[in-house]
Amino acid sequence: MATIALHSASTGLSALSTQIDVIANNLANVNTPGYKAARVNFEDLLYQEKRQPGVENAQGDRTPAGLQVGLGVRVSNTTRDFSKGTQLSTSNQTDLMIEGPGFFPVAAVVDGGNATAYTRAGNFFVNTDGELVLGNIDGPRLEPPITLPPNHISVSVSADGIVSYTTSDDPTSQQAGQIELTSFVNPNGMRPIGGNLFVPTEASGDPLTGVPGQEGRGVLRQNALEGSNVEPVRELVELIKAQRAFEMNSQTISAADQALQVVSNLGR
Repeated sequence: MATIALHSASTGLSALSTQIDVIANNLANVNTPGYKAARVNFEDLLYQEKRQPGVENAQGDRTPAGLQVGLGVRVSNTTRDFSKGTQLSTSNQTDLMIEGPGFFPVAAVVDGGNATAYTRAGNFFVNTDGELVLGNIDGPRLEPPITLPPNHISVSVSADGIVSYTTSDDPTSQQAGQIELTSFVNPNGMRPIGGNLFVPTEASGDPLTGVPGQEGRGVLRQNALEGSNVEPVRELVELIKAQRAFEMNSQTISAADQALQVVSNLGR
């Protein structure tokens, strides 16, 4: 019946609307440091099985195929593309980029409580206490804390995360601390909470924290930022495809409505 077509097309419109929302968010974050593009995954719904495949027909033979009518589509999940974003060279000594897997751990407030969140963005600043903090609205502190003296004049960060500095009183390089990186078995299982931050879940696995460059973690590059890995051209193509699919589902609803009108007119 045409009512099945109406239902299936309506699920298509709902799923495609979600895809357009995700694409719009990707394009909005094309200049966000460390942003990872999201992708919508779809799955078909249950089927009305009008005839099973392989049943015996009147001649005693097995039918080669059955008859099933699908009931539409739904969004199964969204996944993140954790491939490397564009490298952006900067003149800021506290700008850091991760070359390879890993996240910076920062102290954040999550669901009203203190917790550790994780980020690929490396745009760090020095706060009033001399601590390295992430350059978002809340300014979460890097974990473990790295503190620089008020009179520091230069900062150096090695590939394995050792932070050194010199002061106006002493040109000798001194060590401020060790930056650590965290990796996850399934980074797609992490939950984004905004502010360029992710928090782990049961799906992501336990955080594995250690020295950059060890146990498969990436290394650090100073005076550089990882830009968004959103490819605007690809996103625009996907947006056009989603729009056309949305239009086709709308036409399906119109066709099903016309068929129902024909059926209702038969009784007149």
